[in-house]
Amino acid sequence: MRAVLSLNAGSSSLKFALTGVGSADDLATIAIGKIEGIGTAPHLIVRDAAGGLLTERRWGADAGMAHEAFFDPLFGWIDAHLDGDRLIGVGHRVVHGGTAFAEPVIVTPAVLDQLDALAALAPLHQPHNIAAIRAAQTVRPDLPQIACFDTAFHHDLPPVASRFAIPRALHDEGVRRYGFHGLSYEYVARRLREIDPYMAGGRVVAAHLGNGASLCAMQAGRSIDTTMSFTALDGLVMGTRCGAIDAGVILYLLEQKQMSAADLTNLLYERSGLLGVSGISGDMRDLLDSDATAAHEAIALFVYRIAGATAALAGALGGLDGIIFTGGIGENAPAVRAMLCERLTWLGVEIDEPANTAGAPVISLPSSRVRVRVLPTDEERMIAIHTLALLS
Repeated sequence: MRAVLSLNAGSSSLKFALTGVGSADDLATIAIGKIEGIGTAPHLIVRDAAGGLLTERRWGADAGMAHEAFFDPLFGWIDAHLDGDRLIGVGHRVVHGGTAFAEPVIVTPAVLDQLDALAALAPLHQPHNIAAIRAAQTVRPDLPQIACFDTAFHHDLPPVASRFAIPRALHDEGVRRYGFHGLSYEYVARRLREIDPYMAGGRVVAAHLGNGASLCAMQAGRSIDTTMSFTALDGLVMGTRCGAIDAGVILYLLEQKQMSAADLTNLLYERSGLLGVSGISGDMRDLLDSDATAAHEAIALFVYRIAGATAALAGALGGLDGIIFTGGIGENAPAVRAMLCERLTWLGVEIDEPANTAGAPVISLPSSRVRVRVLPTDEERMIAIHTLALLS
C-alpha cells in the first residue's frame, strides 16, 4: 500500500497524519500524531486509527529544538512503521494562497517564493507552514511536496462578498476578503454529501469553532460568504485574536497610544479574544470550568458574535436549512452549542438537549425548521485526498 503524509505546522506544534492509499475513495488512516511544546518542552505522541498508542517521546525543556529538528526523527519513524509501504508524497496545510492559488499545487522554488510573499497576510501561520515545507524538502529532497490552501475553498466568492469598500485599485492589488479554514469546510461539505444529501444541497452555515474560529455560508456545498477576510484575524472572537474590530480603534491605538505595528500585531493576534476579555485563558475549556465573572463575559461575547454572524450569513443565503458545528469547541463543547442555539430560536432552531449533551450527530429536534449537526472535521484527510489527486 502506498502512503501520504499530511502536515499541519503551527507556531508551537506539528500535527500530522499518515494515510494509506488505495485510491481516492480508499483511504485508511495508519497513524495520527502531534508534536507539542516546540520551543519549550517538546512532546511527540502518535496513535493508530483506533486510538492505540504507537509511540511517545519527550524532550527536555532545554532541548532548544525548532520545528525543523523534528523532521529527521519523524521520517525515520515513518520509514520503520510503514514496513515496506511506500511514502509517495507530503501534503502541507498552507493557510494563505492569495489570488494565485485556487487549488493544491506541487511545490517548486517559484511556488515557495510566492508563498513567502504572502506571509505578511497570515503571520501566525504562514511562516511555519513554509518552514515545514522547506524542512521536509531538506530531509527528503526527492519526495514531492504538495501545498493545500485554506483560502482555496473560498476562491470563487461572489464579488459582493469578496470586496472591501475601498478604492478599486487596492482590491485589484489583492486587498480583498479571502476566507480561511477552507480545508475544514471542504471536508465538511464532502462528508455532508455522503451522510445527508438533502442538507448538503441546501443553505448551511458551518461553524468551525476552535482557538481559531470562523463561519462559512454554503449553498449546495459551495462557499458564498465567510467571516474571516483579508487575514485570519477578522470575524469571530477567537482564543487570542480579537475578530472584527472598528478600524478606528486601530487608528486610535496608532495615534493616541503611539503603538507600533509590532505592538499592534502582538495585541490583536496574541493578547485579545477570549484571553483578553477574560484575563484568564484563551482556552474555552478553562473558561467553562471557571466561576469568574470575566470568564462568563468572555463566553457570552464569543456566543453573541457567532449568533450575529450566523444571522448575517442566513441573510446572505436567503434562508437557513442547516447548521454544522465542527472544530475543537464546536465538536466538544455542548454548553457553547446550547447557548448559541438558544440565541437562534427565532430562525427556527430547536435543540434536543439530551442529544446535544451526548454529542449526537444530529442535535436538533425533528420539529426544528433548521437541522443542526455535529460533524467532526478532518483537515489531514482532505490534505491526503488532494495530495493523492496530484500524484496519481
